Amino acid sequence: MVNEKIRVRDLNIWFGEIQALKNLNLSIHPNEILSIIGPANSGKTTLLRTLNRLNDLLPNYRFTGEVYLDNEDIYKDIDVNILRKRMGMVFALPVALPLSIFENVVYGVRAQNIRSKRALEQITERSLKEAYLWDEVKDRLNESAYKLSGGQQQRLCIARTLAVQPEVILFDEPCSGLDPISTAKVEEAMVKLKKEYTIVLVTNNTKQAARVADRVAFFLMGELVELGLTDGIFSAPKDRRTEDYISGKFG
Repeated sequence: MVNEKIRVRDLNIWFGEIQALKNLNLSIHPNEILSIIGPANSGKTTLLRTLNRLNDLLPNYRFTGEVYLDNEDIYKDIDVNILRKRMGMVFALPVALPLSIFENVVYGVRAQNIRSKRALEQITERSLKEAYLWDEVKDRLNESAYKLSGGQQQRLCIARTLAVQPEVILFDEPCSGLDPISTAKVEEAMVKLKKEYTIVLVTNNTKQAARVADRVAFFLMGELVELGLTDGIFSAPKDRRTEDYISGKFG
């Protein structure tokens, strides 16, 4: 039996009167890339925002069901600030801070009262290397992050997430605004990162899911239609709706 890093049980989510997720049951394995695909408004990003409790910030949000991280209920057993450290999130659009490249990387680390210059330098180098950005910026760490290209800023955001050493990384369409070369670098980083982290990737690019994912989940109108190994989902889906989406008949 495969261990579960994250377990979602009977999860229903509403925003006001609109139900965004319906009776979702899902397990995510340690050190895998689980890619979630599906058309707009299928509940993909809603699930990511639930996993690190960003939906809590919305006044009309309510839910039933349970979500576990390492068998701990994320709503009952884990402080929300600790949860967000353990489950870092990288958004579709890079949000570089108006600081130097170095200060962007260590922003979250400083909040943990790590002050040693040497320690911060080591964390910065490790994180930028893991994000495949070190070689491009190692001689300009004191420059503004705004001088980086869009693809570099996205990898900087990945490095900032990695700096606090999460256990899970949630990627919400991280390559949606990137050119093919930058996309390839982010994908290469993700594949390497799964050795140390569990990764959940929401993507509208089915080819990207096919390239990097170990397993793929297809969401449609708030429901999990199909979940399986990547090769099986793309070569022999069990549900006709999955096949229609992958083949481009809708979405």
